[in-house]
Amino acid sequence: MGNVIVILLIAGLAAFALAAAVRRNRNGQGCCGGQERMPDKVRPADPNRAHYPYHTHAKVDGMTCDRCARRVENALNCLDGVYAAVDIGTCTASIRTKQPLDEAELRTAVQEAGYVLHDFQPA
Repeated sequence: MGNVIVILLIAGLAAFALAAAVRRNRNGQGCCGGQERMPDKVRPADPNRAHYPYHTHAKVDGMTCDRCARRVENALNCLDGVYAAVDIGTCTASIRTKQPLDEAELRTAVQEAGYVLHDFQPA
C-alpha cells in the first residue's frame, strides 16, 4: 500500500510539472517567447567591415538560443558606426566600430535588449 501511494505521488508531481510547462509555452513565457518567430536581421548601414578599424570581443550573458543571439546582434547593429556578429556557441559578440569603443553605450544597448555585455577583450 505504501508503494502505491509513493507511485501516485510521483505521477501527480510529474503531471503537475508537465501541465505547468505546457501553460508556460502556450502563454509565450518559454525561451524568448516560446512560439515567437526569429527577429529580422538588422544590418549595419555600412556593410564593409574594412571601414570599422576598432575591434573587440565581449562576453554576453543571458542568451539561450539563436533568437537571443539575433536580438543582441540587432541591438548592437542599430547603433551608429557599429558592425557586430554574435556567436551563440561561445556566447560572445565580435564588435567592430568606426570610432573608439564606447563600452557604456554598447552595454546599455545590449541591456535594453535584455542581456548583459561584459569582459571586453581586444581582438
